[in-house]
Order: sequence, then C-alpha cells, then structure tokens
Amino acid sequence: MRADEHAETGSGRLLVISGPSGCGKSTICQRLREDPRVEFSISATTRPMRAGEVDGRDYHFIDKARFQRHIEDGDFIEWAEVHGNLYGTLRRPIYAALESGRTYLVEIDVQGGASLKALELPVASVFLFIAPPSMEVLEARLVGRGTDTPEVIARRLEKAHEELLAQDKYDRVIVNRDLDEAVAAVRRFAGLDAPLTE
Repeated sequence: MRADEHAETGSGRLLVISGPSGCGKSTICQRLREDPRVEFSISATTRPMRAGEVDGRDYHFIDKARFQRHIEDGDFIEWAEVHGNLYGTLRRPIYAALESGRTYLVEIDVQGGASLKALELPVASVFLFIAPPSMEVLEARLVGRGTDTPEVIARRLEKAHEELLAQDKYDRVIVNRDLDEAVAAVRRFAGLDAPLTE
C-alpha cells in the first residue's frame, strides 16, 4: 500500500467512519451527505454493483486491471482488499476538499482506517467506529438486507468479530441502537452540530 510522504492541506477536517458490514454506517453517511459542508469520498472498488447503487455516486466501479493501473500511478492515498474485492481512496479529491475547508467524509473498513491514521495528515481528523448493539442484531440486519447469500453473511459475521477488536483504535465508538441518535452523535463528535450559516 502507498502512503503519502506529505500533504498540503488547508483548514478542512477529515472524518473517517468505520464499522462492520451491516452496522448502519452507510445509512449514517447518507444522512451526513445532506450537509453542504460535507464532501463524501467516493472510493473505487472492484466489487459488483448492488441494486440501487449508481456508478460515480456510491463508488467508482472498475475492473481489477484499471484498479491496478491506479495503484501503479499512485492515485490512491490508501487501498485494501476486503472480502475478496479491492477498495481504494483516491488522493486528489481529499486534498481539494481539505484545502477548501470542507469536512471530507470517508466511509472505510478498519484496515483502510488504520492506513489513513498512520498517514498522520496535518489536518484535524476524527475517527469514529459504528458498532451494532449486539451480534444478534447485526446478523438480523445482514439477513434483512437481502443482498447476500448465507455463506457471504457468515463470512461478514466472522469478519465483524475481528473488526470489533479494532474499535479501541478509534477516537469514539458509537453504538447504533437508534439511527437518529447515532447520526446526532456523529455530528456532535465531528463538529457538524452547529447550525448552518448563510
């Protein structure tokens, strides 16, 4: 994986959100994206597009050959393999957002979160971990999505056990029992709870 040697950033803030699959982090991020002060990181991935997803809005869906070219060209600030698919955070948009003073929101797995934290970017940053109330609730949410086979769900639950062990490496852990309360907590810790100004 490639890490930056330096970064030129302005007064923006990096907001990193991680958590196991099914914890609700994507829904929380969707709510945060309604805030004009927030710019969402659109990652590149080699995984297949799910129903309802849009290329360029949810992810940049690309094949492995193109992903490899991005790696070779140094286009990613970090990249990782997760559940057999490749995910990468593109370098150029994050620096542009930070320079403009915006909050740059990155939804990422714990492996990618660790890579971003290791970069020690010279900018204010908040790393938040979204946790499920219990493994039983997490399993029910994964089954309820109806997007994965039982085998994939079993792998995601096994991975969730590992990811939960990393929550102490984050600035805050937010247990998603109630979506509105979880969103409010994220806004508070990210400094986005102040009202918008004209």
